[in-house]
Amino acid sequence: MSERHHLERQGEGGLYETLSRSNLVTTKGWYAAAGVLFALTAAAVGVFLYMMATGLGVTGLSRPVMWGTMIILFVFWIGLSHSGTLISAILRITQAGWRAPVLRGAEAMTVFALMVGGLFPLMHLGRNWRFYYMIPYPNERMLWPNFRSPLLWDMVAISTYLTGSILFLYFGMIPDLAAARDHATGWRKKLYTFLAAGFRGSHSEWRRYHVASTLFAVLIIPVAVSVHSIVSWDFAMAMVPGWHSTIFAPYFVAGAIYSGIAGVITVMAFLRRVFRLEHFLTVRHFDNLGKLLLTMTLIWGYFYFSEFLTTWYSRLPEDWELISSYGTHYLPLFLVMLTCNFLIPLPALCLSKVRRSIPAMFAVSLVVNVGMFAERALIVVPSLARRNDPSVWLGYFPTWVEISYIVGSVSMFALLYVLFSKLLPVMAISDIKEHLFRTTDRSIGAATVPSVAQEEEGEGE
Repeated sequence: MSERHHLERQGEGGLYETLSRSNLVTTKGWYAAAGVLFALTAAAVGVFLYMMATGLGVTGLSRPVMWGTMIILFVFWIGLSHSGTLISAILRITQAGWRAPVLRGAEAMTVFALMVGGLFPLMHLGRNWRFYYMIPYPNERMLWPNFRSPLLWDMVAISTYLTGSILFLYFGMIPDLAAARDHATGWRKKLYTFLAAGFRGSHSEWRRYHVASTLFAVLIIPVAVSVHSIVSWDFAMAMVPGWHSTIFAPYFVAGAIYSGIAGVITVMAFLRRVFRLEHFLTVRHFDNLGKLLLTMTLIWGYFYFSEFLTTWYSRLPEDWELISSYGTHYLPLFLVMLTCNFLIPLPALCLSKVRRSIPAMFAVSLVVNVGMFAERALIVVPSLARRNDPSVWLGYFPTWVEISYIVGSVSMFALLYVLFSKLLPVMAISDIKEHLFRTTDRSIGAATVPSVAQEEEGEGE
């Protein structure tokens, strides 16, 4: 049975019940998953409190490597957040017919990844309880923050992007919250009534909703691009070998989109399996996401090769020593990065069988993000460990404290998603219903393709 026929047979009530199953039914598996993830997250919080009490000496940081795993995790999670909103915004603007089941999960991924990533600059501070010194507010000290500090850049960029992403996610959920309000009882009904903001589904409300959705999508794209450009300038503005490069902003943005698309694929495969959404998240969606991932594989490879080529050709001693360390001290990390980011995904994603195999796409997406984590580590650590003065060269290896942060960040992200799935619809129900209403399956030759079944109101006038 095709996806369309299955949805049509369910009807509107059955469609809502199917897509809201995670909100309506709480299983033992949900409690078990939430309990394990909460325990891992709480353990990481406990380790952080231990670090606050003891000092940064419990980490692997030392001169000259004063940026380590916490900054790597910051760049990784901020990068992972980008494609969620970017994919959703671009798909909304282009009116891609397959976009509906992907939107909500991608937008939620952005918000949760930002929440996780934004913690690490604060954790990296020597005196964490003085974080408010970064905020430009009138105070008795009569001092302003150092506006040339990367800490201030990151605070402004992340807070702006997080605010915009939350609004983007919330605005897209308003019709679904109104539907949930009409089906819910008790405290859920009160919550959904408040969040739905009086939305009743009138013609004028829908018209304003579509206009505002498009406007939000247009505005959030430059914000997303600018945020990771600012993150790249944390490095590029420093006179450090391997960092001081004009290509860093587009290179970081390309890497962020690359890891973000892989993250969306991972999340979609997980949602499909856990919430039994096989009729909504179909092979077609993973095939299209696989094509996007293949495109970004080539773009990322181009940027990486361009950066390497200029360094190789100029042969500046400090830059060349850094590149040479990739073949010696950092060879394992470099091989992981190159294999996971290029040598595996490029040939795999060229094959239609791989793109149309959901387990294979899930595996490729995980491989890509392992490679992107290794790439972030290669950006941060070697440049500091191999600076201009050989007398201060020193290696870096994370301690158990920093490794616990890696585990804790993943568990916190997953925990936020698990809690989100219990309170709010994990799929854009209104967009799926709209897509079902406006399209139909038509036979063209030997193929069956979706086509527009009804014109938008006002078209042809």
